[in-house]
Amino acid sequence: MRGARGVAPVAILLALAACERKRPAEGVAAAAPAAAAPAPGQPLLLGHVASLTGNEATFGDSTEKGIRLAVDERNAGGGVAGHPVAIRTYDDQGKPEEAAIVATRLAVEDRAQVLLGEVASKRSLAMAPIADRYQVPMVTPSSTNPKVTVENDQVHPYVFRVCFIDPFQGGVMARFARQTLHLSRVAVLRDVGNDYSVGLADFFLARFRALGGEVVDDESYKAGDQDFKAQLTAIKAHRPEAIYVPGYYTDVALIARQARELGMAQPLLGGDGWDSAKLFEISRGALEGSYFSDHYSAEDPSPAIQGFVSRYRTRFGAVPDSMAAMGYDAARIAMDAMARARDLTGPAIRDALAATRGFAGITGTISIDAHHDAVKPAVVLQVVNGAGKFVAAVQPD
Repeated sequence: MRGARGVAPVAILLALAACERKRPAEGVAAAAPAAAAPAPGQPLLLGHVASLTGNEATFGDSTEKGIRLAVDERNAGGGVAGHPVAIRTYDDQGKPEEAAIVATRLAVEDRAQVLLGEVASKRSLAMAPIADRYQVPMVTPSSTNPKVTVENDQVHPYVFRVCFIDPFQGGVMARFARQTLHLSRVAVLRDVGNDYSVGLADFFLARFRALGGEVVDDESYKAGDQDFKAQLTAIKAHRPEAIYVPGYYTDVALIARQARELGMAQPLLGGDGWDSAKLFEISRGALEGSYFSDHYSAEDPSPAIQGFVSRYRTRFGAVPDSMAAMGYDAARIAMDAMARARDLTGPAIRDALAATRGFAGITGTISIDAHHDAVKPAVVLQVVNGAGKFVAAVQPD
């Protein structure tokens, strides 16, 4: 199955697409840009790069399920421009270097029409140069760091996202903290080894201060740390009204538990990196009353959202989290662009993605701007009885 497109029957491609997670050989040879369109009737391949193992494995698993649901629905409706759509997913083990390896394999050997992924910004940053080099459009479902699409003031020509970016997300929580919760004094605890966490903290602090709030302490840790009590003790001495912790769910849950062990009752505030059922399992109730920004709420009564929730629950036996919804939207936007493209080459699909306007996504109406970022709303959720409950929706300025 390596490198040949349309050799096996569609049924086999689809079966392998859903479950192929083996590590590719390192040192994939360079090749010319994979820009040729497939022959009539041959499948179009979406190459998914995901963290299916590692500390953020639930992110990759949920995203893959959302993508698979979108592709199955599109194929049931006739596919794209006379072609069925297949998925091939590789596990990057939560490592940027692995994300680069499997993205290269998908572009060069598997000759994917579009790359989907990654969830984490650090891994998407590793993939972006590969998408540009081989002229394979890349759509990240939920990497929110601005550098994923724009580095050194240059837009990555083949890289897009369907999520909001951290300046907006950080500003959403800062506005909510000041104007809804009426907080005046906050502290920050950030993961200094994670571009997502550092950037989100910076954007939150800048907006919170601009709104007249005071940042009383700014502490740090590194992903994988187990003991946060020194940082929390320092924060406690400054008596903040809340603590902003823009990390991933595995660390945030432990931080919350240790804060409560130290007698700290303040709510924690965070971002979309919190969104996992594992957050509530690991935190053991320590996050009750806390708030985080996210991409959508399964509680939204919109018929489109409730229809998606129902179909996902029927297929996978669970309520879709935001990563599932973002994966669903990323796949749908990619297939919509392929259907609108003047042909099925990389440059043509890229141009169609750049022209996306007013797309009716599950996570909001999505338009792609000049920086290849999505202009769309965010939601704020509160942890209530071990689940994220919808509190507010915040539209872009």
